[in-house]
Parts: sequence; structure tokens; C-alpha cells
Amino acid sequence: MKVLMFGWEFPPHISGGLGTACYGLTKGLSTFPDIEILFVVPKAFGDEHQNSIGLIGANNVPVHVRNTRVAGFLKEFQQIEVGVNLLPYVDPEMYENFSNFVSSDENRFITSDLSGKFNFSGGYGKNLIAEISGYAIVAASIASNNTFDVIHAHDWLCYPAGIAAKHVSGKPLVIHVHATDFDRSGGNVNPVVFDIEQRGMEAADKIITVSNLTRNIVIEKYGIAPAKVVTVYNAVEPVETHDAEELQKFNEKIVTFLGRITMQKGPEYFIEAASLVLKRMDNVRFVMAGSGDMMHKMIRRAARLGITDKFSFTGFLKGDDVYKMFHLSDVYVMPSVSEPFGISPLEAMQSNVPVIISRQSGVAEVLSHAVKIDFWDTHAMADAIYGILNYSALHKIFQKQGKQEVDKMKWEVSAKHVRDVYYNLN
Repeated sequence: MKVLMFGWEFPPHISGGLGTACYGLTKGLSTFPDIEILFVVPKAFGDEHQNSIGLIGANNVPVHVRNTRVAGFLKEFQQIEVGVNLLPYVDPEMYENFSNFVSSDENRFITSDLSGKFNFSGGYGKNLIAEISGYAIVAASIASNNTFDVIHAHDWLCYPAGIAAKHVSGKPLVIHVHATDFDRSGGNVNPVVFDIEQRGMEAADKIITVSNLTRNIVIEKYGIAPAKVVTVYNAVEPVETHDAEELQKFNEKIVTFLGRITMQKGPEYFIEAASLVLKRMDNVRFVMAGSGDMMHKMIRRAARLGITDKFSFTGFLKGDDVYKMFHLSDVYVMPSVSEPFGISPLEAMQSNVPVIISRQSGVAEVLSHAVKIDFWDTHAMADAIYGILNYSALHKIFQKQGKQEVDKMKWEVSAKHVRDVYYNLN
């Protein structure tokens, strides 16, 4: 079976869990000899991990559509209304630049170069909606010039591309919901994003969600029939372990938050819990590893609480630096307000780090050996942090049992469920 798969990012060029999940899933699917994947991204940088897939950069595909006026959403795939800035995954500097951008009422254009190629940025920013539309145009061309059996589109950014490919080919469409705008916005959804998400869900022949939490949102908020939606949990990619003794250079205990510093991830609750812990013990350092539009606000909050001498902000980490951070950590905390799944706790547990996660996360559905708290209950969070740091037996239980549990969560298992979805399409 040949799968035409659309994603927005792919390692090593990732901004969060989406690219990591795409890589793990495609690698898992590659273990089945009957599955062949052609993976499309807006921009190919040339250094992507392509051991298990064929990868195409939409920026390298010529399409002879030039200076097309945008007027409506994908009525003919060339057209889309562009009237909003969307900033889903950006660091503080990018956020400031984009938020200062002033939109005009002029006609917008989706423009290719003289060879008919679109110049995709491969990221997120003020032209995101225009790039999504251009990606759909190229998707239609790719679908016209390749043979495949099923289309698989990851997350809302790629739904228009999946719809375009389905329209051209007539092949069934599977969309993969890694998050919804209800998660990213806290319920204050962007109508443009919601419309794209809903159209993708309605056009899909089958919808895969990363947790039952997300499945319920798809059913209840988007009005999708339950029979159309199936949950396939994420997993974690095995990694080579580092020498923890060699990396450990600190006398203080290390408590880590790692992720986008945005409302969805609950960074403010982490800081409040840190302040409570520091009132009870001194030999502990809190690390906020990541970037996002709330980073400056969090630094100011830590300063007002008088805990900056016990707080470190590392900025965005990726690749090997993530695992080095985990190996320096004594506790990992994910206080997400609404987390469709959450791969980072699995990565922490893989590194022998006890984890504290919010009950409002999809990964809480599958983990037994993790402390689960409500994101807003900073006192419970602080108690959990204090307990794990000060009671060695508790630390060792979560460390040992957590590692054993997460080692069983393999992408090959998730991939088998996705493969079953493909074969059961009507």
C-alpha cells in the first residue's frame, strides 16, 4: 500500500511534538513491508531523516499557477482568504515581530517564481495561511503525478493539502489530529483555524486522534460522528542513553519544565509551584526549557516572586540537548492546561526521570507510573515535587517503574493501528 502523507515539519527541523510524532510514526510504518510512504513537507532543507520514507519538498515542485488572486477558501485550491496573523509556534523575538505586523485591506496574492515553484518558509508566521493555501496547490499537482492508495494529512496546517489531493485523485483521506484550536487557545478559538479544521474533518474518510481527550473534542466541538474517529496513542523513539554521572555537575536538585512557553502548556502554574517548593527547601533549581510568547511574562513573574536566583531559562532546546537536560533533571513537570497527548513525559521517563503530569493531558490516559495532578492545583504540584525530591524510595519507584512502562510504548505498535485504519477504509 502506497501512502501519500502530508506534514508541516520533519526532523531535524521541528518546533514541537508534531515533527517528532511524524518521524516516529513513519519509522514505525516502515517496519511493515507492505507500506510505502511518500512524505511531503512545505520546504525540504536537504538534511531530513529519510531512512524510512521518500521525502518531497513542496518548494521543489513546479506548479504553473502564478499571481493567483486569493478570494475564497480552496474553492479551486488556488484561492483562500488571507486576513489574519496566526502564531502557533514562535519564540519571543518572532512573536514580537509578527505582533507588530499590520495587515492591510489590499488584495493578497499567492505567487510562484518564474519556474512555477512556491517559496515556502518551512515555518510559522504572518504568511502562514497563504503558505497553507500554496501548499494545497502543490499537493494537487503531486497527487496528479504520483500513484498511491491513501492520503494521510497531519494536523490542520495540512488538511487543505489532503483535501486537494483527495479531490484530484479520488483516493480516501485520513486526517491525523495532533491538536485542535481548542487546545491551543484555551477555548477562544480562531474562526479561520476552526473552519480549516472542521472542513478537514468533514472531508476525511477517517480521523485519527492522539488521545480520547482529543477524540471527545472532535466529536463534541466539531460535530463529527463517533464512528468516524479512532484513537491511536503516540509513542517514543528509543534513544541512546547518556552517562548521567558524567553530565551531573550540580549540587542542587533540578526540576524541569520543557516545552513551548505558551498558555496551553501552563508555565505560570509551574512557576507558582516552584515558589511554594522554595519556601520549604533551598537546594533545588527550577529550569524552564523552551520558548514562546509567554517567556518574558514568566521571567517577570519569577522576578516578582523573588526566585530568579533559583530559576533558569534556557531557551528552545532540541536534539541531543533535550536528553542532556533530562539527564540533569531529578523531576520533570508537564502542567499543561490542555494537552492532546504529550510526548515529552515519555522522553523524560525514558531517561529515568520521574514525571508529574496534568490530568488534562492525553498521555495521562496511558501512564500508570506518573504523578497526576490538576494543572491549576499548584499546591498539589508543589507537594509532588517536594515528595519526589526528598523521599528517595518514592523517587526510585517512579524512576524504575516509569522506565519499564515507557520502554513498552513503541511506535511500531502505534503504526500497526494506523496501518489497520488504512486497510479498513471503505
